[in-house]
Amino acid sequence: MSASTARPVAASSASPASKELGGTPRRFDSLDVARGGALLAMAAYHTTWDLGHLALTPENYALAPLGKVAAHLIAGTFLVLVGIGLVLMNRDGLRPRAFLLRVARIGIAALLITAATVYAFPDSFIFFGILHCIAVSSVLAVPFLRVSPAVALVVGIVVLATPAVMANPDYHLAVFDDPILSFLGLGMVPPRTNDYVPLFPWFGLVLLGLAAARLGLPAFLRTKWATWRPGSLASRGLALAGRHSLAVYLVHQPVLLALLTGVVTVTGPHPKAGLAAFRQDYRVQCETTGGSAQTCRVAARCVADALQRENLWAITGRGFSVEERAKAQALSQSCYDAAEGPAPSP
Repeated sequence: MSASTARPVAASSASPASKELGGTPRRFDSLDVARGGALLAMAAYHTTWDLGHLALTPENYALAPLGKVAAHLIAGTFLVLVGIGLVLMNRDGLRPRAFLLRVARIGIAALLITAATVYAFPDSFIFFGILHCIAVSSVLAVPFLRVSPAVALVVGIVVLATPAVMANPDYHLAVFDDPILSFLGLGMVPPRTNDYVPLFPWFGLVLLGLAAARLGLPAFLRTKWATWRPGSLASRGLALAGRHSLAVYLVHQPVLLALLTGVVTVTGPHPKAGLAAFRQDYRVQCETTGGSAQTCRVAARCVADALQRENLWAITGRGFSVEERAKAQALSQSCYDAAEGPAPSP
């Protein structure tokens, strides 16, 4: 999401026989299936990201505008489900042992993600991703289980709106630009990280899910979805994944990366991988040094084509030798001169 994703874990048995005193199930298969569907969408997004990261596609489509929208929708779905799950888990009153065990599991998993990404991506490791947000939000949401749902609704809207307000220079407080407060999400410049889900605005979605569950649960219990059971293989699979969402989250990405790393080892990178980013970088550098936008755009395409034609493109990732660099610079100069056109006559 990286755009980057969230994995709520319900505390009670998933068996239909698991009942509360009122005769209604503590968890609902329909919600497990919804969570499983969100997990499937998350896996599809991460596959797209991995393909781009490993240069198996021309560019990383997960980082394109549509990919970022998808990442936000997926993360938002999980966080709303976190709020709903908190209500279902504690609707007879807070269950401290189950609640603390749940938060501990998610917190430990979040720390493992941080440790793993520090090793794998030291320049963009995950310090406050979706699991970190779920763990902290779960604790912060506890008081809202006891107050009026309207309070949770109003506070949730305020939390969602705060980053937009703070982005205005007239209201921004410089203290929030301190890296140590990045987890809040109120700084002007987002940190470099592969998964960033700060409390503002994302905690707001947890509160909206919580408010929706408290307000809508009585009506939901009167619908067929309260007692619905998955019948097809697909729905049963989604329900199973939804019941074990934390495990699915922790396992799926290492498995995907291992499989796709094996693929790129056999096939090699896509022949056009990185072309779009190269052209963009070339245009920026060209215009910075005085070139016109039109000249730089034409020259960028020419240089990329020339590097491919001269078999220099495949080695740009590892860097050029002295001879290769001289040849690449000559191609670049030739393309720029051609794009600029002949010099005016004296």
